[in-house]
Amino acid sequence: MLKNKARIKVWDLPVRLLHWLLVCSIAAAWYTSGQTGPLHEYIGYAAAATVTARLLWNFAGSRHARFAEFVLGVRPTLAYLRQVRAGTAPRYLGHNPLGGWMVVALLSCVALVAFSGWLTTTDLLWGYAWPVLIHESLAWLLVALIAAHLAGVAFTSWQHRENLVAAMLSGDKAPD
Repeated sequence: MLKNKARIKVWDLPVRLLHWLLVCSIAAAWYTSGQTGPLHEYIGYAAAATVTARLLWNFAGSRHARFAEFVLGVRPTLAYLRQVRAGTAPRYLGHNPLGGWMVVALLSCVALVAFSGWLTTTDLLWGYAWPVLIHESLAWLLVALIAAHLAGVAFTSWQHRENLVAAMLSGDKAPD
């Protein structure tokens, strides 16, 4: 792991709090998914509110909180993927291009899971099987995305010899 004493604040407190709040709400939603009652719905609303807050923080947050900083176009993202495959990927202080697109995928999927869950409670769609099937399918897609995210974090931590989980807890990383 990088041993530099000097540290740079990369992820501000709201980004970190929203990240871990989303982790907790997704875990709680998964845990309560088979239960009847409003708890699962309230947790879903909390996840949706967290995604909304993160989207708003994109405009108010620090440099590394802004999507324009880490969501790059197709060409640079594919170039980065080729570098990863070749073992020559550069280290990014914030999210790398693949990590940036994973943020977009995860937030989008959580929003769709929450929206589809809400649809199952509406008078218009109450009792139909297909909204529930869509909601459950999106939840499983979210699980797959989370697994890919965790694998990417582990791989990037190993590749660059830095603890990205610790960085998401403290907000600090060693400079380049």
